[in-house]
Amino acid sequence: MFENENYDVILQRAIDRVKEWAENRRVTLDTREGSIIRTSMSPFSFEVGILYAALMDVLDESFADTASRPFLIRRAAERGLSSDEATFAIRQGEFNIDVPIGSRFSLNRLNYIVTVKISDGIFEMQCETAGNVGNLESGTLIPIDYIDGLTSARLTDVLIPGEDEESTESFRRRYFDSLNAQAFGGNIRDYVEKTLEIPGVGGVKVYRAWNGGGTVKLVILDSQYHKPSDYLVNEVQTLIDPEQNQGEGMGLATIGHIVTVVGVDETIVNISAHITFQTGWDWTSVLPSIEQTIDKYFNELAEEWDDVDWVNDPAAGLVVRISQIETRILNLTGILDIQNTAINGQALNLQLDPDNIPVRGSLTNV
Repeated sequence: MFENENYDVILQRAIDRVKEWAENRRVTLDTREGSIIRTSMSPFSFEVGILYAALMDVLDESFADTASRPFLIRRAAERGLSSDEATFAIRQGEFNIDVPIGSRFSLNRLNYIVTVKISDGIFEMQCETAGNVGNLESGTLIPIDYIDGLTSARLTDVLIPGEDEESTESFRRRYFDSLNAQAFGGNIRDYVEKTLEIPGVGGVKVYRAWNGGGTVKLVILDSQYHKPSDYLVNEVQTLIDPEQNQGEGMGLATIGHIVTVVGVDETIVNISAHITFQTGWDWTSVLPSIEQTIDKYFNELAEEWDDVDWVNDPAAGLVVRISQIETRILNLTGILDIQNTAINGQALNLQLDPDNIPVRGSLTNV
């Protein structure tokens, strides 16, 4: 609307108006470059150009599809939505003794604090730095303060993945999703929104009446798009519908609904192909790149796991495609050609079960 309004356009339009006024009165006025009229109108035209630019900004910030993050947050707040903040990874620490709750340990650049005892020598540990960075490393922990009798300390499993702050575009999609489907009273959208708000959950499918009337099954994926830990599954179960009080409305679930939370299953995908290498390359030198490429592809599929139309087609699942595997491998340095690709021994795309995600198995050059 205002995108073509700039200094030159506004100034020329003002000069044209002066000329028109003069012609109507049969008066000759000098409007050339450097004339008094043009010089006097230049500052005004510049300021009006700034005003038009500001009006364009106002228009952009008024609509959710073009709003910048601060104004998108304000728009979403009208619907009770807020951007997800970064969360802290909950890890498992393993020690030769029971260490004090609150004791702190370091692993490279990150610090972890002991929060809850799981069993003898096994503790929950929270990363002191929020975000995905707390999920990445495992290994020997160094105590920040001296602990008598401590001879072994290791950081092992990710119990609840830490998440980075929600991106602007992810938040924008969530805002529009809230307009397309209304969450209310234990409907599917209600369970989806409540479950995805739980730290560590990255995807969910909701199955109604899966074990008779009044039963609901939630199948979840963790925020790293992997199979969730038993710890995370139990956390979600407790928050949604505690096992000791199922159906009584003691959690987030609607009263009368008996909710069962489970994690996705994994399908091992073995891949074989005949690969021709570029000069100076062989299977050993390209294998790490192929593994990373396949892992990235499978992770992208897992991100789409709950985007499949499982509401209208409960049998719909992910598809691992040979064409995708070949295209991605062929783009790697050192690969000249690839053919005769097979998945789990068959030269066919692999259709996964609805509640499964792919996991890399063996890679073979035949």
